[in-house]
Amino acid sequence: MLVMLLVLSVSAFAVGCGQDDPAPQEEAQVETTKLLMATGGTGGTYYPLGGGMANVWNDTIANLNVTVQSTGASVENIRLLAAGETELAMAMNGPAIRAVSGTGEWEGKPVDNIAAIGVIYPEIMQIVAPKDSGIVTVADLKGKRVSVGPPGSGTASAALKILEAHGLDPDQDINKFQDTFADAARKIKDGQLDASFAVMAVPAASIIDISISTPVTIVSIEGAALEKLLEIAPAFSTFEIPAGTYDGQDEAVQTVSQWAVLYVRKDLPEELVFNITKAMYEQTEKIAAAHARGNQISIDNALKGIYPVPFHPGAIRYFQEQGLK
Repeated sequence: MLVMLLVLSVSAFAVGCGQDDPAPQEEAQVETTKLLMATGGTGGTYYPLGGGMANVWNDTIANLNVTVQSTGASVENIRLLAAGETELAMAMNGPAIRAVSGTGEWEGKPVDNIAAIGVIYPEIMQIVAPKDSGIVTVADLKGKRVSVGPPGSGTASAALKILEAHGLDPDQDINKFQDTFADAARKIKDGQLDASFAVMAVPAASIIDISISTPVTIVSIEGAALEKLLEIAPAFSTFEIPAGTYDGQDEAVQTVSQWAVLYVRKDLPEELVFNITKAMYEQTEKIAAAHARGNQISIDNALKGIYPVPFHPGAIRYFQEQGLK
């Protein structure tokens, strides 16, 4: 009896202690938000710059993992974004404006589920030809072997507008190719192309690559054709490429530019987009460490060339905090 009473007492004590000191609960796991960003070809600016931006976001925003995807660039990126196949996209403002307006490639089918974060950097149209080709103006491209840019790229859509403004039919008046920037550079050096269009930052690595072995001409866009271009495609602005930017380019060249912009799906959370916007405009030195074009990311240009694409509420909140309207 004494033994049984002793066992019962010990059991009751153990139960009492268990009730007063419950087992600790496991900490809740915070899920990582995974986003995909559509960029461009590996030989252009979008892909490496996008990688640098993604690294900064991943390092500075908790529980965020952004990965970059190589694509055909602007036009394809807007289509991917509109289809919900990516959450972030780098693209020129021209294709995005046409998408929300239901014009051009989106004729009669306006896109209403994308929004802008802001301008990344100015994008310059650069039409390059070997100096000994005799090509000086866009009109000189008639009958020549010309790469207008990769399919689905902003370069290709811009090239077609430029040719149209000069009265050239890309399917009849030139021998049209659609190479990547890297392939076009190689073909020009090998004598397989007479000229190529490229919308990239100045100076462009692929054009520098050509000019090392082949003196180049940067083809001008000016006069009445320039005025017509600005009328039919108001997303363009005039831009002057300084003399000496490339070997063999002895004079300043008149051309046109658009804006590289970061676009997002409209349904992304406001707080997430606020943090993405803040890091993009405040961590430019870290982005530039991955690609020099990061130095051109400036809040002073953030709102240029966006309309009529709406800004995302998260971006609006950031810009308002910075005193922008």
